[in-house]
Amino acid sequence: MRGDQHSSGFTLIELLIVVAIIGIIAAIAIPSLLRARVSANESAAIGDIRSVISAEAAYHAASGGYYGTLACLNIPSGAGCIPGYTLAAPTFIDPVMAAMTAKSGYARTMDESAAVPRGLSCYVYHATPLSPGQTGVRGFGGDCSGRICITPNGVMVPTAAAAMLQTCTVLP
Repeated sequence: MRGDQHSSGFTLIELLIVVAIIGIIAAIAIPSLLRARVSANESAAIGDIRSVISAEAAYHAASGGYYGTLACLNIPSGAGCIPGYTLAAPTFIDPVMAAMTAKSGYARTMDESAAVPRGLSCYVYHATPLSPGQTGVRGFGGDCSGRICITPNGVMVPTAAAAMLQTCTVLP
């Protein structure tokens, strides 16, 4: 009686073919998704650098020719920042950017070594990938000239302006 009944379901060969097709599709799609994620992380890092450059330009105009530390960009009325700047006045960057926490696969740092009384004579804001090749490929830096510099291997952009321009490419 068993020979007369038709069995339903998939054979082992059919299941293996389906699994192989899904594997091939995944092998094609996953690298594209990873490249898209790296590109998004790099775009976010560039956007943050542009935000800091704009904030520094506004601070420079408000402070009488000085650039601000991250603390002063976040709280301009703080000690050593802009004299007479009221607490109710707007800030130049938000507290998240001022905290310098890792964001979108990039570590952010700011070189504030060019300190002078009442602020900075210049600054360099860095963004380097947390895991080079995975979270980002290139390193970025922006300085008081308003230029954004790129290092192709993800290393930190040099701090000195002259070295910065000699060792990396300026973003157009």
